[in-house]
Formats: sequence, structure tokens, C-alpha cells
Amino acid sequence: METRPTDLPTTSKAFNGIDRNAFIFGWNPQAELWNGRLAMIGFLAYLLWDLAGYSVLRDVLNLVGY
Repeated sequence: METRPTDLPTTSKAFNGIDRNAFIFGWNPQAELWNGRLAMIGFLAYLLWDLAGYSVLRDVLNLVGY
């Protein structure tokens, strides 16, 4: 069985050398991670809202005539 080295850093670094989970404003690699996380939260919130009966998509399609 192969052993792993114990001198690994405690946090993963992006290619800019800064912690990948750091919340840094501006155009940087961390912004893409936070953008994806917030998009997933928004998508889940919409799905829960839709399951609760407040379907915006159904109302819009009803107005259009579908």
C-alpha cells in the first residue's frame, strides 16, 4: 500500500498562489469558484421555490400560450 507524504499544505493553492477558497474581489481564479457556488445556490433556491408551488416558468409559459 502506498503512503502519502505528510508535508502537504493544509489548503489548496490556485495558480496565482492564493488560497482557492479566499473571497477576493476582481478578476481572479477564486471569482470563478465563488460564481459557480452562488449559481448552484440560486438554482437550488429556484427549484425549491418551484416545488413549493410558486412556478415562475409555468406562469410565463401560461402567458405566452403554451
